[in-house]
Amino acid sequence: MSAENAQHAEATNGTDRIRTDVAHNARVWNFWLGGKDNYPVDRAVGEQVVEMFPGIGEVARADRAFLGRAVSHLVGDVGIRQLLDIGTGLPTGDNTHEVAQRLAPEARVVYVDNDPIVLTHAHALLTSSPEGVTTYIDEDARNARRIIETAAETLDFTRPVAVMLLGILNFIPDTEECRGIVRTLMDAVPSGSYLVLTHPTLDADVGGAGNQPAMDFWNANATPPITGRTRAEFLSFMEGLELLEPGVESCSRWRFPEADPVPQFGAVARKP
Repeated sequence: MSAENAQHAEATNGTDRIRTDVAHNARVWNFWLGGKDNYPVDRAVGEQVVEMFPGIGEVARADRAFLGRAVSHLVGDVGIRQLLDIGTGLPTGDNTHEVAQRLAPEARVVYVDNDPIVLTHAHALLTSSPEGVTTYIDEDARNARRIIETAAETLDFTRPVAVMLLGILNFIPDTEECRGIVRTLMDAVPSGSYLVLTHPTLDADVGGAGNQPAMDFWNANATPPITGRTRAEFLSFMEGLELLEPGVESCSRWRFPEADPVPQFGAVARKP
């Protein structure tokens, strides 16, 4: 680990904020992905959601695979060398910095999350290639201006940045607030930057019709509460940006059209 990375690894571990009596999205998502960084309450809620909506594991895996394809395209094909990943979640295989730095070892990645158990695993995320940098910010996605201010210590905002919000805006119930967060973030990055989004939906054309009972159960038994959005609402987050082909698609089928759809939209858009 470089000296610069080591500085960021000295952050408070946040263990006093961990709740083990209430299921939490980062840990349940880790359970669905086959990870071990979760508690009995997370597994109990996760298993119940699977009973109600058996495809949720496929959604989690499809979202992770989308991350890999999107980052590979932006770093390998477009030449992006800076990534701001907000709503990091617990580390699993092929995290953003791993995908990016395999293709470009000099890539600089800033992770953002405010979940205390994610913070305790920050050291696992802070293993950068010698040529690159990987850092972690303990911050809520709602505080977009603070995120930009802190990320500027690592990223050069005069050069293109890929801003990633995978499965995070669904935990902010006010759609206009979500639009404001995205606007603030994208206003801070220059032309040639990219926005990478995924979001669950209830839209029937991608299999979302069965999502509502599972979401209702989640909201009664876990935190933070989740909100599904329509294709039109999801598209509104990318207003003023140029959608890359194939546009808004089930994240499982984004540049992988032979896959079965899952009720989670995915898209990548460029700031002109």
